[in-house]
Amino acid sequence: MIITISGPPGSGTSTLARGLSEALGLRWVNSGDLFRKIAAERGLSLKELGRLAEQGPEIDYMIDDAQRSLAKNGSGIFEGRLAGHMLDADLKIMLKTSLSVRASRIAKRENKSLDEALSEARAREECEARRYKMYYNIDVNDLSIYDLIIDTGRWDEKGTLSIALAAVRALR
Repeated sequence: MIITISGPPGSGTSTLARGLSEALGLRWVNSGDLFRKIAAERGLSLKELGRLAEQGPEIDYMIDDAQRSLAKNGSGIFEGRLAGHMLDADLKIMLKTSLSVRASRIAKRENKSLDEALSEARAREECEARRYKMYYNIDVNDLSIYDLIIDTGRWDEKGTLSIALAAVRALR
């Protein structure tokens, strides 16, 4: 079974992917980790790599190719902003919640001020939206490809996981 989990920073994608991976015994592939690995290998910050990625599609294509390659090798939880667009999955999940909730989570997780987290989240989302439109003609606001959309501002971690597990069980 291939499950994709997408959502903006701070929406809970990693938390859900980790929970599903543990509950279902499936491997977890995180495109954010792939992006961070590329940044570290090049000695760049995430912001710098994001700016570099806006100059051409090579970095995004590297991440996409890595996910596709890993998906060909079997089942898994594939987490990433474009995972639902890039992979033929049994279940495509989108997590969403307000920018203020997401920024609060990011600030707490990364020990930043709320203003700094808000600013960075906005900049990152705008950068990604431009890149995805330019390189793939994907509108990140079009959620029509997803099978399940969960508002993680309404549901806590346990509730979000329960909803996703119910969807998986319904497929089996």
